[in-house]
Amino acid sequence: MRWESKPLPDATKVKAIQEALQVPETIATLLIQRGIEDFETAKSFFRPQLSELHDPFLMQDMQQAVERIDRACQQQESLMVYGDYDVDGTTSVSLVYSFLRPFFQEITPYIPDRYAEGYGISFQGIDVAAAKGIQLIIALDCGIKAVEKVAYAKSKGIDFIICDHHLPGDTIPDAVAVLDPKRPDCQYPYKELCGCGIGFKLIQAQTTFWKEDPKALLPYLDLVATAIAADIVPMTGENRILAFHGIEHLRKNPRVGLQPFIAQLKKPVTVTDLVFVIAPRINAAGRMGHALNAVELLVESDSEQVEAKAKKIELYNSERRTTDMRITKEALVLIKELGEEDRYSTVVCQEGWHKGVIGIVASRLIETYYRPTVVFSVVGDTMVGSVRSVKGFSVYEALDACKEHIVQFGGHKYAAGLTIEKKQYEAFKSAFEAAVQERILPEQRIPTVGYDIEVAFEELTPKLFRILEQLGPFGPQNMRPVFRTNKAVDTGYSKAIGKDFSHLRLSVQTKAGPLTGIAFGRADFLPQIQTKQPFDLVYTLDENEWNGQTSLQLKVKDILPYAPK
Repeated sequence: MRWESKPLPDATKVKAIQEALQVPETIATLLIQRGIEDFETAKSFFRPQLSELHDPFLMQDMQQAVERIDRACQQQESLMVYGDYDVDGTTSVSLVYSFLRPFFQEITPYIPDRYAEGYGISFQGIDVAAAKGIQLIIALDCGIKAVEKVAYAKSKGIDFIICDHHLPGDTIPDAVAVLDPKRPDCQYPYKELCGCGIGFKLIQAQTTFWKEDPKALLPYLDLVATAIAADIVPMTGENRILAFHGIEHLRKNPRVGLQPFIAQLKKPVTVTDLVFVIAPRINAAGRMGHALNAVELLVESDSEQVEAKAKKIELYNSERRTTDMRITKEALVLIKELGEEDRYSTVVCQEGWHKGVIGIVASRLIETYYRPTVVFSVVGDTMVGSVRSVKGFSVYEALDACKEHIVQFGGHKYAAGLTIEKKQYEAFKSAFEAAVQERILPEQRIPTVGYDIEVAFEELTPKLFRILEQLGPFGPQNMRPVFRTNKAVDTGYSKAIGKDFSHLRLSVQTKAGPLTGIAFGRADFLPQIQTKQPFDLVYTLDENEWNGQTSLQLKVKDILPYAPK
């Protein structure tokens, strides 16, 4: 693993903000690295205000959207709220459906079946809407490229409002309104909202249009925060404001549907909890069953009903976890059997692999073989693949170079999905390997860990930790600070832990006494530590509670023998 340090800011700037805010030099450095160089910017950063959100009517087509919803309300048309089957999609549907439900007699939430319909708007979904007499569909977290589907709906007398955050194609669908800040003709100031964020802007605009109390929007912020965390969008601008207040709402008064999961935490909710505890459970419904189960849970207000629905989703999540671990093990065996350990890419497939977890498996394989990865599931005569990338490499471009072997593909730089004909598998595998080999840089083949600043252990105090926590919520472009400390020495109490003794519990010497840390999967380094030879660490700072006592703890990202500069 390669260690990369962030550039240290100008010392004069550091001193100026340090004095203005009365914070330690370490905090001042971290703030400037995040573009915060004066008191007013810092004030806004530490205390994000909902009043700083942009006017939703700055978004292209927003006026048309709210007027069409208003007309539907006045005429009591039948309405469908349609969304994708992942966390962003299900929270979006839950948000818009629960907001509009009091205003409509006939309103239907709809999530396409992952296996029968696939991603996005489907002809099948439109047919269901037509059979129900639906006159307006609000699509969330999908639809920006659904030109044919929207035209098909129009032929059946169904209007569309599209709320999406993905990049549009050459043609914008002929919908009543297309809300997407990434439209080239959209002047909305913030471009990085998730699908649920676009849904929130829609209900914000509708609240204004109907002259409702803006405070009525507050209960929906927990859904927005969950989606922001799960969709890994930049934690900047509006996303950070919405996540900040959403997490606050989750801590004080979360919706009934989320309470069973939050109860498991036994501590205040953080972005990390949303990503690793709550989001996987919501996702599991769509992976192992039907994502509509997640929507039904999120909009439910009866606590007994919620308990039953949450148990069902917990079962889905247990099944998901067992399945993805089994497939990961099978894939690792397959790579070795095929002698493909040294390739530039991973492309694997085996009959019977569950379509709902192949994205997770692809991510897990990258932990062992750090390279662009495609995992396929066989669906009849076709194969459906999930693609994941490594830092800096665009798998979207690599797929585009292989498009002669692909039926369809879509996605982002770091994650994508595709469908191929079964007979094209070997040709695609060769073409993808060639495309990666041609484009990937040598440094992109080595996993890296970045750190913000070097510190001495003595700087790590409870006060510093409290201020660090105020830099959150953390996420892309505002990551939890990573520190480096050189020349650490074992106290003699470091040991291997875990069921298979693969993890390392560190105990390092400081002037204030021993400091503990956890390094997952690094028990291999224990013999080196036990020699009392110094070593270097990169880590984040955390708190550990044990027997009613709270202490600082290092969450180690990597560890190396000390190398004098």
